[in-house]
Amino acid sequence: MTSPIRTERHGEILVISSNNPPVNALGAAVRQGLEAAIKEGVNDASIEAMVIRCDGKTFFAGADITEFGKPFVEPGLPTVVDMIEASDKPVVAAIHGTALGGGCEVALGCHYRVAVPSAKLGTPEVKLGLLPGAGGTQRLPRIAGVQLALELTAKGDPISAKKALDAGLVDKLVGEDSLEADAIAFAREIKAKRPIPRASQKTATADPAAVEAFKKENARRFRGFDAPAANIACIEKATDGSSFEDGIAFERQQFMKLMMGTQSAAQRHLFFAERQAAKIDDVAADVKLRDIRKVGIIGAGTMGGGIAMNFLSAGIPVTIVEMQADALERGTGIIRKNYEATAAKGRMKPEQVEQAMGALTPTLKLEDLADCDLVIEAVYENMDVKKELFGKLDAIVKPGAILASNTSYLDIDEIAASTKRPEDVLGMHFFSPANVMKLLEVVRGEKTALDVLATVMALAKKIRKVAVVAGVTYGFIGNRMLMPRQVEAMKLLMEGATPEQVDKVHVAFGMPMGPFQMSDLAGVDIGWHRDPTRIESIRDALAAENRWGQKTKAGFYDYDDKRNPSPSPRVAEIIEDFRQKSGAPAPRQISDEEIVERTLYPLVNEGALILEEGKAQRASDVDVVWIYGYGWPVYRGGPMFWAQSEGLGKIVDGLEKHGFTPAKSLQDAAASGGKLK
Repeated sequence: MTSPIRTERHGEILVISSNNPPVNALGAAVRQGLEAAIKEGVNDASIEAMVIRCDGKTFFAGADITEFGKPFVEPGLPTVVDMIEASDKPVVAAIHGTALGGGCEVALGCHYRVAVPSAKLGTPEVKLGLLPGAGGTQRLPRIAGVQLALELTAKGDPISAKKALDAGLVDKLVGEDSLEADAIAFAREIKAKRPIPRASQKTATADPAAVEAFKKENARRFRGFDAPAANIACIEKATDGSSFEDGIAFERQQFMKLMMGTQSAAQRHLFFAERQAAKIDDVAADVKLRDIRKVGIIGAGTMGGGIAMNFLSAGIPVTIVEMQADALERGTGIIRKNYEATAAKGRMKPEQVEQAMGALTPTLKLEDLADCDLVIEAVYENMDVKKELFGKLDAIVKPGAILASNTSYLDIDEIAASTKRPEDVLGMHFFSPANVMKLLEVVRGEKTALDVLATVMALAKKIRKVAVVAGVTYGFIGNRMLMPRQVEAMKLLMEGATPEQVDKVHVAFGMPMGPFQMSDLAGVDIGWHRDPTRIESIRDALAAENRWGQKTKAGFYDYDDKRNPSPSPRVAEIIEDFRQKSGAPAPRQISDEEIVERTLYPLVNEGALILEEGKAQRASDVDVVWIYGYGWPVYRGGPMFWAQSEGLGKIVDGLEKHGFTPAKSLQDAAASGGKLK
């Protein structure tokens, strides 16, 4: 088999090139080729310096993910990087595209680094619950200082070549179209310089104040995660006076600890799950997609405006419809305000704001949607309203256009039946705020055409959403699973738990907020029957007193002017009063463990039922929904992965203990030691 690594001599300079599309991943064949090429350069007396470069769009962009979980093949990346650094002839990394993860570590092993201005460098391993394990945590602070090393390793976000140049991580910026020639010229300049600069022989200066400030600044971001702390510890080790060898040994120990832990397993699971979710089991990869050049949105409220921003930001023109002129003006004003706030933070240029707003056409006429390729309704959550609207759209919008509903719960098949083109209808359930949240549930109706489904999944990627296919069932995947959690949380209040105890357990688990904090944020009055005299639940009692959540400064909690919550004596009275009127038993002490078992185990059980019914394609899709739509902690991998790591037998026993009937697939997998699929 031909090696992906080749060598070419340019006089006294040996150019080592990788051709391993699409991203020059550092698989076994690449590592073996690099090892052989470095040996060739070292052993050839006529070679005075070497350049390592890559064909295609990018420098080495990281490990080969297809090797994850497979038997290890020599040489390991640490061996290759050490060999590059040990060369008695200077080695120059010529960087374009992205030098990420192991690719960045190869560059760190080189003695010099040149890059084109558009290149990016980074060590994103922390996002897989890991750390750069080929010496990256020890070389980075020695080359670029503690602050940048902390940023790159513990946060995992790449930096520009310019920032890398300023930090000393890159030695020179070269021409975008002359990288190889410029790298060879640079190699000729430095070929005779001695001593050869080796990261392992440099001293990293300790900066305890910077480390503490970094930890404090990122405490919220790192909460619950193991990997950021391990990365920080390795950077500190590089600066505590230890030898490079001791630092490498510490890095290896920390790497293996993370690799064998549940958090990295969860984060790696999510990495693959997100990619798998984009695949539709019965749709061929080469299905012809419909052309989406213009999108129509009905409703300029919070959801409609947020949905519009996704398309405008992707350069797709939007026509947005409202029934009333003041609502239309208010909605488009909020869109502009959101864009201007983004520009004020430096994440958009003023001209990009104007470009986005220029692609927006506000109107009061449904007829103006006639030429749209996709129309999404984001109106009141009422079946009759939606059916009437889709009937009108069917008559207005051109043939071949896709009609989508942003409904959170309702039956897409019933909505589709109100048109003469049910094959063109599906659900596009965005999550609020729609311009921020990454999840999109794509709801596949019974008659939804395959090309319609494939088109919307591809479009989701274009507007930077993580899309998951869901079947038609009340609440689809996420909200259907949410319902049993909310029901049990309310029951726990009746039995003696407080809103703050239930929420505290969920936050400690890693959720951004608990069930009652979420209810206050969304609005306690959502779905309320609006009759203050009809008190059938604790929620009814709260809503009757205008305790509608954060918007009225009172819900399950009391709120100050900055929306900070505090436990409410009045809520405690309402709960006790409702308990007594209902004839419920006296309150009892409820453990945190019981709260987990009664709110999260039923959620898992509902996920298993959804899979049994074929309303989700795979268990990992359910995990993606909960990670990106509901804030399930990434380091727990999603509810189905978490259940597996907890032990399915434990979940089944817990469900039965609290009077639930476990799903058959849960029972079967627990009994056989199998997995949820």
